[in-house]
Amino acid sequence: MNTEANPAPTDLALLHCDDRLAVVNKPAGLMVHDSALARGETDFAADRLRQQLGRPVFLIHRLDRATSGCLLLAFDRDAASFLGKALMGNEVRKDYLALCRGWPDEIGLIDHPLDGGPGKPQKKSAQTQFWRLACGELQEACAGFPTSRFALLQCRPLTGRFRQIRRHLKHIDHHLIGDTSHGDGRRNRMFRMRGVHRMLLHAWRLQFPHPEGGTLSVRAGPDPEFAKAMALFGWSLAVPQDL
Repeated sequence: MNTEANPAPTDLALLHCDDRLAVVNKPAGLMVHDSALARGETDFAADRLRQQLGRPVFLIHRLDRATSGCLLLAFDRDAASFLGKALMGNEVRKDYLALCRGWPDEIGLIDHPLDGGPGKPQKKSAQTQFWRLACGELQEACAGFPTSRFALLQCRPLTGRFRQIRRHLKHIDHHLIGDTSHGDGRRNRMFRMRGVHRMLLHAWRLQFPHPEGGTLSVRAGPDPEFAKAMALFGWSLAVPQDL
């Protein structure tokens, strides 16, 4: 058997795990589950977790394939129902790190309706809160400017629409770096030339009610490639902002 050509899937890092639920750190590039978008893929986070943990898993939410970070799952139907209702009731707080072009306002709310993606043209209300955590420049001319400006944002989607953060950042002309669908190709190339090849969106923190009572807050540090992008500007990770 050629193990180099077909390497065994690696276990996912557990950020929290108890009898009812777990939060795992999904790597960028791994699909969460099989879907119409899979296009021949055979490796999914849900399958890895069932094998890794030796028990059924119920996914509470999704992350895009290119997005890394906190992914919440339950181990039984009652816990899944509880967490699903909390998600629908806006009791689950999700904070993302996003590296974007330009320098947005220090704090802002993007309120712009979005459709549901391919085959779902109906637009629905969508809001994303953001905080600017850091600003930086690359010494590379672009679009008539002598340097290229970038910012690190904390983004909190207040609704759950298809590719919401990515599309909202495009709407305010502060495109997410590394996003090949909704981003800025020229800025994306700047980062690829510096060894950063992933989309720079990371599910940084999850805060949610636990089925057994109380509130749980879990954070996932950025992976080495995201950290490499931050290091281009000398940025360190701040404490998440709160309303």
